[in-house]
Parts: sequence; structure tokens; C-alpha cells
Amino acid sequence: MVILGIDIGGSGVKGAPVDPVRGELLDERYRVPTPQPSDVSAVVEAVAEVASRFPGYDRVGLTFPGVVVDGVIRTAANVDRSWLAADARALFAQRLGRPVAVLNDADAAGVAEVAFGAGREQAGLAVMLTFGTGIGSALFLDGVLMPNTEFGHLELGGVDAEVRASDRAREQEDLSWERWAQRVQQYLRHLEMLLSPQLFIIGGGVSKKADRYFPLIDIRTPMVPAALLNNAGIIGAAVTAAQAAGHTGPLTVDAAHAGAYPG
Repeated sequence: MVILGIDIGGSGVKGAPVDPVRGELLDERYRVPTPQPSDVSAVVEAVAEVASRFPGYDRVGLTFPGVVVDGVIRTAANVDRSWLAADARALFAQRLGRPVAVLNDADAAGVAEVAFGAGREQAGLAVMLTFGTGIGSALFLDGVLMPNTEFGHLELGGVDAEVRASDRAREQEDLSWERWAQRVQQYLRHLEMLLSPQLFIIGGGVSKKADRYFPLIDIRTPMVPAALLNNAGIIGAAVTAAQAAGHTGPLTVDAAHAGAYPG
């Protein structure tokens, strides 16, 4: 069975076939820019363009930058609002002609990291955070995903945390690593107070520069950079689709909740 993973982001849509047992890409990933405006029809066609580069796939796992409940989009902070209440699993399954599973993008990245990366075999409570356009989050208890957390929208300094501590905030405000690390530290300490986790896994593009800011952050909880970097969403989406097909490998997400399209 060939599983295709596709990661829908605020700036790009990228995908590749995945080995869901080893957590590895089977081909070089293909990327297209996220359409602007990122309305339903335009994004569906962008996904179809990515999928067309990899013929012969049996199932598709898709990430989406918002809350996904039973395949239906509930929030759309960084894409067009036409996605609100859209049945993404039905739309993509109809266009691609394959069974589809859909889940939140940070959840997908976390699934991959817990199955194959920095969170593998981590007991207790682990929190995956992706710092990018916003702050995505994924919560795991003994390796099992608690889906659709939105910890990037916790209040910090009177605004959503991601307004102050995302990587976009660092770039837009031209913050030094030291000043940005102070904001990230404040945010992580707030999460520590709320959750008392055993581990923070830090993902997103900025995780590649962990050496620039990790030493500047003083918190109690161990903190590690994501191991799978920008492939995590693709891999986690494919793992979710594999579970929907009854796969028994190292999977950590409820396929029914992810909105696996039957077939």
C-alpha cells in the first residue's frame, strides 16, 4: 500500500509518498505555493497538483492549519475563511478519488515526532510546539494524541501568544534572538504552570536554529528540537492515513477523529 502525505501550510503545499512503518519519505517531496487567496477550491486544486506528481498511491493523509473535527474544518486562522465548516475529507476524497484522512498540521507533526523522532518512547505528558506563522501545538499522553489543542492562542501579555512569540513575530518586529527567547520563555513557563509536562518538542522552521535560542531559555521542563524538521507534517499525515487503513505500526492518533474517509 502506497500512502501519500500532504502538508497544507500558510505559504506552501508539499507532499511525498511515505513509508509509515519507518517514517521515511519514499521520494523527493514536491511543493507548490499556497494559493492566494487560499479559498477552498484553490487549495483543493493545489493539493491535486501535488498528488499528481506521485501516481499509484492508495490513500492520502492531509494536514490542515486549523482545528479539524471528524474531517470538518472548525477554525481557519491562517487560511481563507471559506474553509470554515467545510467538509475537507469529502472534498479531498472526491477530488483525489482515494480514501483520505485529515488532521491539524501541528497534530500531524507531533504524531511523526512521537512515532519516529524526538518524542519516541516518551512517557507521560509531551507537548509539541511549532513556531512559524503562528504557534501550533500537539499534546500527547503516553504517546497518544489529545487532538486539536490551540495553545498558540493562550493569552500572553494581553494578546494571543502567537502574536508575541511566533517566528513571524520575531521576523516582523526584527527581534534579536535574545529578545525573542525572552518571549518564548515566558510562554513556555505559562504552559509549564498549566500542564507540568515531561517534555517540550520544538518544531517549525526555526527549530533548525535551536542553537541560537535554546541556551537563552531557562525553564524546568526538558526541551528538544524536532528531529524530522519540515518533513514531520507529511510523515504524520501519512501515518494517520495508514492507521485509517487498519495499519498496526507505531501510530498515535485516532483515525476516526482525524476524519478518515471510508474506503
